[in-house]
Amino acid sequence: MQTYTQTNTVEQYDEGLRSYMMGVYNHMMVALLVTGLTSYISAPFLKPLMGTSWWFIFAFLPLVFVLILSFGLHKLSISMAKTLFYTYAVSMGLSLSSIFMIFTATSIAKVFFITSATFAAASLYGYTTKKDLTSMGSFLFMGMIGLLIASVVNIFLASSMVSWIISVVGVLVFTLLTAFDSQKLKDEYLSGGEVYGFDSQEKSSIFGALTLYLNFIILFQYLLNLIGQKDE
Repeated sequence: MQTYTQTNTVEQYDEGLRSYMMGVYNHMMVALLVTGLTSYISAPFLKPLMGTSWWFIFAFLPLVFVLILSFGLHKLSISMAKTLFYTYAVSMGLSLSSIFMIFTATSIAKVFFITSATFAAASLYGYTTKKDLTSMGSFLFMGMIGLLIASVVNIFLASSMVSWIISVVGVLVFTLLTAFDSQKLKDEYLSGGEVYGFDSQEKSSIFGALTLYLNFIILFQYLLNLIGQKDE
């Protein structure tokens, strides 16, 4: 009887973890779909605005939402958190609409599928590995800071070689970060919410979706810069 109870408990635990992770991935995938559709549909309408002050508003609008979600999610209701998350996905779509003015549609689709495969492999590794990836945290954080500084410097240098190096390093950093964050989400469930400290599993899944969504978007952009074919 004891063996049956233990087995039943383990099965319930595994099912709970799968349900939690599926909730995270579902939120993320819906957000990506919203972003993709928004970007594709809005591109023709926003093209005349490129280079104007309106364009810079659209370009930096996602930053406002991501800051609110990152620092204010604890205080938001679940319905408001979901609304802001998907509104953020729309704003990101508006911001990314420029890729349809620069790269071919075929190239964008190809890079999207490559990004999806890379992301899925990294996330699966982070979810299934027995190795503790916590030690990667400081390395990845320094990598992101380095990428940010290098990107700002290259605005003034305008070097294609530096841009290429930044993209290569960016792909490596955000692939590893996807594995790292996937394991952290698993630990979040195991610890009962102690990793992120949210008062509900639903808020935790929204934050997890936001984290993985950002990893995917940034990884996609770096890969597009590396192997995307520009529309002549």
